[in-house]
Amino acid sequence: MNPPPHPQPNPWRWIPSLYFAQGIPYVIAMTVSVVMYKNLGVSNTDIALYTSWLYLPWVIKPLWSPLVELYRTKRFWIVSLQWVIGAALAAVALTVPGPDFFRYTLAILWLLAFSSATHDIAADGFYLLTLPADQQAAFVGVRSTFYRLAMIAGQGGLVYLAGALQESTGDVARAWSWVFMVVAGFFVLTGLYHLAVLPAPRAPAVAAGYLGVFAAFFRKPGLPAILGYLLVYRLAEAQLLKLVTPFLLDGRAVGGLALTTQQVGIVYGTIGIIALTLGGLVGGYVISRFGLRRMLWPMLIAMHAPNAVFIFLAAVQPAHLPLIGAAVAVEQFGYGFGFTAYLVYMMMVADGAHKTAHYAICTGFMALGMMLPGMAAGWIQEQLGYVNFFVWVCVATLPSFAATALIRVDPAFGKKA
Repeated sequence: MNPPPHPQPNPWRWIPSLYFAQGIPYVIAMTVSVVMYKNLGVSNTDIALYTSWLYLPWVIKPLWSPLVELYRTKRFWIVSLQWVIGAALAAVALTVPGPDFFRYTLAILWLLAFSSATHDIAADGFYLLTLPADQQAAFVGVRSTFYRLAMIAGQGGLVYLAGALQESTGDVARAWSWVFMVVAGFFVLTGLYHLAVLPAPRAPAVAAGYLGVFAAFFRKPGLPAILGYLLVYRLAEAQLLKLVTPFLLDGRAVGGLALTTQQVGIVYGTIGIIALTLGGLVGGYVISRFGLRRMLWPMLIAMHAPNAVFIFLAAVQPAHLPLIGAAVAVEQFGYGFGFTAYLVYMMMVADGAHKTAHYAICTGFMALGMMLPGMAAGWIQEQLGYVNFFVWVCVATLPSFAATALIRVDPAFGKKA
């Protein structure tokens, strides 16, 4: 591989903004859209079913990754897609107040999801191409931190802003329209900024035999156990994530906690994401100290056991906001802590000659494992009610224990030498 041309701009000029921009459209498609549709009166069944389909681009993104590799430069893709994302967000802003908003906004969010998934391919490839190996390792934490900040900005800031605008205008659709227009403007400016500051590394020659890369993945030893683990590790969490926001917003008469949109932005979108980030940091530390194999089972239990706090919340329906925030923080910290083991396992599976492509394939199966269970979650909840639904979520953790028992883990992987 040819080295990138010198001098290169300071990575601090573009890595934080690039990964913050990577996180915003994902959190809008996966989480903010759920809050918006709930505010606009869409049923839990429809919210869970149709927003789960938005996972599909992240499931299948490895299929068009060669196009990003072969056509133009990753810099071109990044800037162009940021403007496409901005245009899609503006289109959502224009269609939310109109008739048949659910159909039209979903179609636009579908475009947003494909653009965001493609942007992920380009951004991650650009990162690997531009930085030498030592800087790649040094800036992993920076990437993760700014991606998590995007989660806070989306689930916390945008949701809180929507709630404040709803209170001041009395018009839910107009409030969300203004929120999406603000984010659209942000992406136009972000594209202009990256056009100016992103370095222009020399593109490496692309090796032939791309299909062989896929074939090499599917020849891995123990593949059925690997795929089973990737698909069911988050079976319970995939369903829980789709219904947490509706549960927090729903009235007490139907089993919810009757929080305002602003309170959800604080409790789930800010406190929850901070706890999630801290859990991930602690998870990374313990794996680096003790290794993945030693920590696999403790982290699995830590991820799933806190789901029981939602049984408590649904049964008791507390009105004390700090108590609700503490319960959500416990669940999110456990999720972030346990999910780190899953990410490191994918790195272990992908390790080898084609690690970039194989990691993309792993993330595709990860997204599929989130999409399919999430589609049915709303219907299950409406059949069972919130208390029994959260009991079901705890039962749904059992397949991940079975799948974990079947995988093999390198004893030294993830542990510092």
